[in-house]
Amino acid sequence: MKPVKVGLLGLGTVGGGTAVVLKRNADEIARRAGRGIEIDAIATLELEQAAALGVENIRLTKDAFEVVNDPDIDIVVELIGGYSPAKELVLTAIENGKHVVTANKALIALHGEEIFAKAQEKGVVVAFEAAVAGGIPIIKSLREGLAANQVEWLAGIINGTGNFILTEMREKGRDFADVLSEAQALGYAEADPTFDVEGIDAAHKLSILSSIAFGIPLQFDKTYTEGISKITQEDVAYADELGYRIKHLGVARRTDAGVEQRVHPTLIPKDRLIANVNGVMNAVLVKGDAVGATLYYGAGAGDEATASAVIADIIDVTRTLTTDPENRVPHLAFQPNELADTPVVDMDQVETAYYLRMSAKNEAGVLAEVTRILGDKNISIKAFIQKEPKQGESEVDIILLTHRVNEGDMNSAIEQIEKLDVIAGDVMRIRVEALS
Repeated sequence: MKPVKVGLLGLGTVGGGTAVVLKRNADEIARRAGRGIEIDAIATLELEQAAALGVENIRLTKDAFEVVNDPDIDIVVELIGGYSPAKELVLTAIENGKHVVTANKALIALHGEEIFAKAQEKGVVVAFEAAVAGGIPIIKSLREGLAANQVEWLAGIINGTGNFILTEMREKGRDFADVLSEAQALGYAEADPTFDVEGIDAAHKLSILSSIAFGIPLQFDKTYTEGISKITQEDVAYADELGYRIKHLGVARRTDAGVEQRVHPTLIPKDRLIANVNGVMNAVLVKGDAVGATLYYGAGAGDEATASAVIADIIDVTRTLTTDPENRVPHLAFQPNELADTPVVDMDQVETAYYLRMSAKNEAGVLAEVTRILGDKNISIKAFIQKEPKQGESEVDIILLTHRVNEGDMNSAIEQIEKLDVIAGDVMRIRVEALS
C-alpha cells in the first residue's frame, strides 16, 4: 500500500518536533498505522530551519496555500497557530477533500463549529488532540476512553506558563513580576504574556474540553476568564498556612442550571494530586459517574511532547482513510445532530467556597463589621487568620476562608466590605475547590 503523504504547515517548535519524530520513528509508526507516512511538502518562512532539522531533502515552500492545494497531499498538518491565515488554510484543505490535523486551540475554540460542519459535509476528519495539554491524550480519553460515562466535572492545569509562575512563587518566595520575567527569558512565556497569565489560552482549551465532556457546542465567548497577575506572595503564603495550594484552574461542571465553564486562580487542598503538579507540567482531573475520578498528567508543551499528540492524530487519520465517513469518531464526541442546547451558567450563579484577603485598620470591631456583612448574605466562615501589623504600619491583613456560597452573593458582600472606612483598598478574592 502506498504511503500517506503529509503536508506540514509550519516548522517552528511543534512543526520541527513533528518532522523529527516522524522521521526517527518511521518504522514503528508504519507498523501502527498499517502503511507508511511521509512528509511530502513543508511550508515555512524559515527555509534554513529545514537543514538544521535534517529534512532539507523534503519539498519546501514559503506558500502554505501551495501545500493545501496540492492534489498529492492526503493530510494537511496545520502548526502555524493563530486565527488567520490558519482558518483559511484549514477550510481550503477541507474544501479540497483533505484531512486536517491541527494543534491550534484558538482556531478550534473560536471557529471549530464552522470547521467541523465543513469537514462533515466533505467527509473528512479534523483531528486536534495536540490543541489541549500538549502530549497528554486528554481529548482521546474524554471522547473515546470515557465514552460510557456521564462526565460530572473536570478541572485542569492547562497552561504551563501560569503553573510555572505559581510554583516558583510558592517554592522560592518570589514575586509574580520577577518570575514572569524569568519565564519570558526561558521561552515559557511570550514577550506579550497576556494569553498565558490572564487565562485566555486556558479558556480556549477549557471550552474544547467542556464541549467534548458535556456534548454542547463550543462556547469560548461564555467562558469566565480570570488571570493570575494579581496573586501576591502573601496570598501564596497564606494559602499554604491554611493547607492549600494556589493553581490556575480551568473548571467545567455539569449542574441543574447548565454547565459551569470558568478559568481562574483556585485554592486546592494540598493533599490533592493535582495540587502537587508543579513547574510547566499540565494535568486534567475528570470525574465520571461510572469510572470515578481519573487524572491525566504530563508535558503540556514542548517540541516532541506536542509532536507526540500530532503524530498520534496523523496515525488515527491514516487508519480511517478507508472507513465509512458516517462511522468515524465524532469531532466533539457526540453525533453532530445530538449536541445539547444546555446553557453555560453565568458566573453569578456559580457556587463555590472563597479565600478573602483584606487590609484593615488595626482597631477593635473590624472583624465584627466584616462578619456582619457576610452573615447578612448567609456566608459562613470556615477559618480565618488575623496577622499582627508590620513594624510602623497601622493596618493588618485579615484572611477568611468561607464555606460554599453563590458568587452573586459574594460579589455583593465584597462590594459592601470595600466601602467600609476600616478597609483599605480592594478585597482579594480567590475561589476554593475541594476536587474530592
